Amino acid sequence: MKTQKTVLITGTSSGIGKAAVKYFHERGWNVAATMRSPEKEKELNQLPGVKLVRLDVTDEQSIQQAVAETITHFGKIDAIVNNAGYGAVGIFEAATAEQVRRQFDTNVFGIMNVIRGILPHFRERKNGTIINISSMGGRITFPLYSVYHGTKWAVEGFSEALQFELRQFNIKVKTVEPGAIKTDFYERSMDLFRKESLTAYDAYEKVTYANTQKAGETAPGPESVARTIFKAANDSSFKLRYTASAQSAMLLALRWILPLAWFNAMVRGNVEKGFKPKN
Repeated sequence: MKTQKTVLITGTSSGIGKAAVKYFHERGWNVAATMRSPEKEKELNQLPGVKLVRLDVTDEQSIQQAVAETITHFGKIDAIVNNAGYGAVGIFEAATAEQVRRQFDTNVFGIMNVIRGILPHFRERKNGTIINISSMGGRITFPLYSVYHGTKWAVEGFSEALQFELRQFNIKVKTVEPGAIKTDFYERSMDLFRKESLTAYDAYEKVTYANTQKAGETAPGPESVARTIFKAANDSSFKLRYTASAQSAMLLALRWILPLAWFNAMVRGNVEKGFKPKN
């Protein structure tokens, strides 16, 4: 009889995380759906085989408790999905030091905290899969996303290096790279930089922000990313990267093929469309 697998997913109160919980559940996995305030969740707690667990990726004690609680309840953890994150977006000069720190605390150090929390269990079992939700923005860039891109490029580099250390224990490290996805990333989950006294960038920000927002309006839903996450969790190979949409696959391929100057010109032609700098 095949043992039922268990996945722990962070950031499951909405968007990609919630879609991933449902996708794994529908395919027979046990799921520890973690979030900062599980008492507020009214949908996932109705699913058999899904356990709501409190976890804040910036609180190492809560991570240790969540891992221990999941293992006690389900017996083991086969995979973790580091999905918790958000976007801090806007003109960099308008960003406060606190906003930059908070972005890295969640998107980078949060992932590292969760991985440190699960590694003793995975090493003991000589098995485990770590899936870090990155972005096509971990290998290409767009205006207004400098801080966010900084975190995702860090996740890509960290994941690529970490895989070497963990391969000896049969622990797999994987990154999933979505493109634009229609979730609340473009609304509730976004932190916009604002500095009232800084107006020099206003015309540029207005145009580029509007153009990037359009990508979210026409993008596929989070279920497409959930499918890719599930594929990565079931892939027994040591493959590292998984693109999660046709858009991300195309843009990453173009970034690889084209000279950087050409690719950046293409980005400017799309994202800066309508902007006319003052002479």
